[in-house]
Amino acid sequence: MEILNVTDRAFRRYGRMIQGLPCEDIISAMAETPVPDDVIYTPSDAELENCESASKVAHSLYGGMPVQIGYCNGHNKYLNAAEYHRDSEVNIACTDLVLILGKEEDIEEDYTYDTANMQAFFVPKGTVLEVYATTLHYAPCHTQENGFQCVVILPKGTNTDIDKKAETTPEDKLLFARNKWLLAHPEAGIEGAFCGLKGENLHI
Repeated sequence: MEILNVTDRAFRRYGRMIQGLPCEDIISAMAETPVPDDVIYTPSDAELENCESASKVAHSLYGGMPVQIGYCNGHNKYLNAAEYHRDSEVNIACTDLVLILGKEEDIEEDYTYDTANMQAFFVPKGTVLEVYATTLHYAPCHTQENGFQCVVILPKGTNTDIDKKAETTPEDKLLFARNKWLLAHPEAGIEGAFCGLKGENLHI
């Protein structure tokens, strides 16, 4: 698929680049995190959250609300799923990587979504992004043989385990974790997930 640069104007409907955020210590601490052959996601990592700049991140990006700082690392070339939250997600690219993104507004009334609506963006190492709450996203794709590393900052408790409850609204069938609504592609085989993605399981 075509890969645009995150500096392209087309990215503006999905998020924004953040300038001037002091996060060098967080990036340095990421060197100690694992990069497996598949994908690992840790919502909250104590070493990252203990960095001096962590409080500045919470103040500047979330207005002082409690946040968690974790990471998503590994090797991946496929979309596999698309998720959204009720809050923006902040990503710090600690390696070059690619994000495949879509818009919540394009989800159909039956909660299916055509992957043909998505676009891919190259994110250079060191870039800090806000990914808007209405943006569909999932694990990054790697561009180098040694994989990708990405800091993930979200409101505290997001993406943690949640007790499944009876569905009250149709959207409840997408709720996969706290503050995480997920549409999986059938080819991904994600147990317990709503298979709402139709079309190609996009890959780079």
